[in-house]
Amino acid sequence: MRYLILTYFKKPNGQIDESMTVSNKLRDRDLSMGNVILDFKKLAVLKCSMGDVTVPKDFDRIAKYYHQHYAATIERLFNENGYEIVKPEKEPVQPQPADPS
Repeated sequence: MRYLILTYFKKPNGQIDESMTVSNKLRDRDLSMGNVILDFKKLAVLKCSMGDVTVPKDFDRIAKYYHQHYAATIERLFNENGYEIVKPEKEPVQPQPADPS
């Protein structure tokens, strides 16, 4: 898979539903209906708009945001397109000195 496509739908009661799909190729419908389209082969933002608001096309920032919600899918997209995910190592916990009192 190459593309992450997110589409937002506004319900009559005002709530917003999110639909997420992955695809090997883009269709005309994806380009017209999708709100966010990320290309994981070129690491590019093809489209990113939320209603009337256009969001800056910063791939790393957008991928990091959606990674919080779709971690397995984002990691799979990176891996399938030849990118290695390097997670930061956790800092070791330093023992605290005992309180002399």
